[in-house]
Amino acid sequence: MTFLPLATSSSGGAIESVGTPLLWTVTIAAVVGLLALDFVLTRKPHAVSMKEATGWSIFYVALPLAFGVYIWQQFGGQIGLEYYTGYLVEKSLSVDNLFVFMLLLTAFAVPAELQQRVLLYGIIGALVLRSIFIALGAAALSYFDAVFLVFGAILLLTGLKLLKDAVKGEEEAMDVNEVKSVKFIKRFFPVTEDYEGPKMFGKVDGKRALTPFALVVVAVFGVDIVFAIDSVPAVYGITGDPYLVFATNAFALLGLRALYFVLESALSKLVHLSYGLSAILLFIGVKLVLHWGHLTWPSVPEIPTLVSLFVVVGILVLVTITSLIASKRAEDQEPHPDAAALDDDRAGTS
Repeated sequence: MTFLPLATSSSGGAIESVGTPLLWTVTIAAVVGLLALDFVLTRKPHAVSMKEATGWSIFYVALPLAFGVYIWQQFGGQIGLEYYTGYLVEKSLSVDNLFVFMLLLTAFAVPAELQQRVLLYGIIGALVLRSIFIALGAAALSYFDAVFLVFGAILLLTGLKLLKDAVKGEEEAMDVNEVKSVKFIKRFFPVTEDYEGPKMFGKVDGKRALTPFALVVVAVFGVDIVFAIDSVPAVYGITGDPYLVFATNAFALLGLRALYFVLESALSKLVHLSYGLSAILLFIGVKLVLHWGHLTWPSVPEIPTLVSLFVVVGILVLVTITSLIASKRAEDQEPHPDAAALDDDRAGTS
């Protein structure tokens, strides 16, 4: 196995990576190739069928799982465990992205045939932003161990905010005119009334203007920035290898376009997901703080990667089960339409 030292940290240690130049090149080429394929598939706007979405979702789950087998065999069980745990964390956090994307697509009334192109632009923006954050994080960690403490604090604050929002239980809604990125861009550019397919620009009174499609893409990019701030520290809490951080982020994001259409109807049933994601972020935040403490004072215990995997899986399974139970109870408590109509008929004849 080959580990490449990236740089020397302030504590005198070296950050090591399994990412050889060849492995980086092949991985980036594969990611770019898959994005190009997605552009080809979405070049003709169309509503996505469940069969199409399911097929691509299976592919985009099977691919990272198969790649994990290669990582495990090539670099050993510990590295393989870090990869799979990091991927699971990123995939679970990406579902939270889908919630916000769903709100945006609804708020902007994006036509069904244009939704997958909007999601594709969102995925590309997220990949670019996270790549920048990953590089900055690796550079910072090379010189300052205290970055682990900063990352931990970010996750703890984010987890607490997510928990606070979940406890409030307020129904989420989004006003297009209140989205900060949209308000900013509207100050400088006129906007057409209607969508013009996937076109970014149109005409208003003979002058060049943005389309609603361009606005929703800008709004999605704004969301990408917020999620990158949480996502990159979260996976650095699992592994310090920048290559594994990039690979898990890329694989988690690539399948989002298809996964959105598979989970679109199920997302509303995952009513406790925010609690689960909050718990995961808080747990990884504590893990990062302990890791920083261990680097500073070796007597401070660390949380093993295998324990992290079990905790993350356990939280996701628990909130999925409780969400489905809560959704079922809510459905059972709603009056049946036929029963309500029968009551109205009886009231009218009495």
